[in-house]
Amino acid sequence: MTVTELAIVVGLLLACLVALTLVLLARREASALREQAVRDVAGIRDDARAAAAEVERREQRLAERERAFAEDRAAAADLAHTLRDRALSLAESERHVAEELASVRASVVKELEGVAGLTAEEARAELERRVVDQATRDAEAVVRRAESKARRTADERARRIVATAVQRLAAPTSAQSVVAVVPLPTEEMKGRIIGKEGRNIRTFEALTGVNVLIDDTPDSVMLSCFDPERREVAQVALEALIADGRIHPQRIEAAYAEALAGAEERAVVAGHDAAEQAGVGTLHPDLVRTMGRLRLRTSYGQNVLAHLVESAQIAALMAAELGADVELARRAAFLHDVGKALTAEVTGTHALVGADLARRCGETPLVVNAIAAHHDEVKAESVEAVLVQAADAASAARPGARREDLDQYVERMDKIEHLVAEHDGVRRVLAMSAGREIRVIVEPESVDDTQLPGLATAIAKHIEADLSYPGEIKVTVIREIRASATAG
Repeated sequence: MTVTELAIVVGLLLACLVALTLVLLARREASALREQAVRDVAGIRDDARAAAAEVERREQRLAERERAFAEDRAAAADLAHTLRDRALSLAESERHVAEELASVRASVVKELEGVAGLTAEEARAELERRVVDQATRDAEAVVRRAESKARRTADERARRIVATAVQRLAAPTSAQSVVAVVPLPTEEMKGRIIGKEGRNIRTFEALTGVNVLIDDTPDSVMLSCFDPERREVAQVALEALIADGRIHPQRIEAAYAEALAGAEERAVVAGHDAAEQAGVGTLHPDLVRTMGRLRLRTSYGQNVLAHLVESAQIAALMAAELGADVELARRAAFLHDVGKALTAEVTGTHALVGADLARRCGETPLVVNAIAAHHDEVKAESVEAVLVQAADAASAARPGARREDLDQYVERMDKIEHLVAEHDGVRRVLAMSAGREIRVIVEPESVDDTQLPGLATAIAKHIEADLSYPGEIKVTVIREIRASATAG
C-alpha cells in the first residue's frame, strides 16, 4: 500500500470517527431536549391543574355570592313592601289628622270671631295696620334722633366754617344800578358836552343809545341806560372825549367807534383782572374772554364777575377749613357761572352750558362736575362741588349783595306759599323773613304729632326740587289743638 492510499484510508477513518462523534453528540442532545420537553409538559400540566382548581374555587365563591345576593334582594323586596304599607298607613293617618286639625281650626276661628266680633280677614288687616303703625313710629323716632344728633354736630361745624370763611372776607356791596357817573375835570366841561344848541349831546345820545343827565351835581355827569354794554361803551367814549378836550360830532363818532372796537380787549383785561383777584391762574383764553364778558352781567343787581371772585375766595377759605382741595374749590367756584355769558347764544341752563365750555377748554372732570352741579342739575361728585354750592349761596345771600323789585318779591312769596299749600293736611302757609322761613299750620285731625317731621322734610324737598333761591329756607310745621267749653 502506497503512502497515498494510506493517507486516504486514514482520512476516511478520521471522517468516520468525526461523523460517529457528531452522531453521538446529536443523540445525547436530543435525549436532553426530550427530557426537558417532558419536564416542561409536566410543569404545564401541573399549572393547568392548578388554574382549573382556582377557577373551580372562584366559581364556587361566585355561586355563593349569587345565592347571598338573591337572598338580600328577596329581603329588600320584603322590606320595600313593608315600607310601602307603612307609608300608605302614615299618609292615611296624616289625612285624618289634617282633617281633624282643619275642623278644630275652623271651630276655633268661629269661636274667636264670635268673641271678637271680627272676621279673620278683618283681624288680619287690623294686625297688619297696627304692626305697620308701630314700625312707622319706631322708624320716625330713630330718624328724629339721628337727625337731631347729626344736626347738632353738623350745624355747629358748618356755622363755624362759614363764619370763619366769611369774616375773613371783606367784600364790598356789589349791587349795581343803571346809572354810571363820569367825573369832570372842570365845570365848564358840561358846556362842551352839551355843545352849541345841544348838538354834541344829541349826537352822543343818538350814537350810544344812552341818556346823558347833566344836573346840578358838581364836576360830574351821569349816563343812564338799562343796557350795561351800551352804558360802558358810552362811558369809555365820554371819558376819551373829556381827556382829549375836543368835543364835536365828528370827534364823538370817532371816540364811539374806538370805544366800540375796544370792547373785546376790555373783556380780556377784565377776565385777567378777575382771575388775578380770585387767585386762579392758567385759564384758557376763551374762558378768560368769556369771564370778562360777565363784567357787564348782573343778577338781581349783583355784578356776576364780582360774585364769581367773591365765591372763589369763600370756597377757598371753606376748603382750607375742611382740609379739601383749596385750588380745585377756588377754580370751580370762580368758573361756576361762566355759562351766564353764553345763555343768549346757546340753548340750555347756564350751569350745563358753562360745564360744556369748561370741558372744551380742557378743565378737569371735577371742575366740570362742580360747575354743572352747582344748581343740583347733576349729582355732585366731590366735596369741592358742594363747597361751590355753599360759596355761591353765601355770596348771593349776604346782606347788600342783591336787590329785588317789589313785584318779583311778592311773586316769589306767593309761589312759595302756593307750592307748600299743595301738601295734604296743610291749613295755612306763612312765608316770612323775605321767604327764608316758612311756617306751616296743619289740620290737627289730618296730621298727628308723629307725622310732623316727615311732612317738614317732604315740604323742604319739594321746595328744593321746584324753586331756585339763594341761601336756605327754614320750614317749621305747627300743629295746635284747642278745646273750649261753655258752662251755662
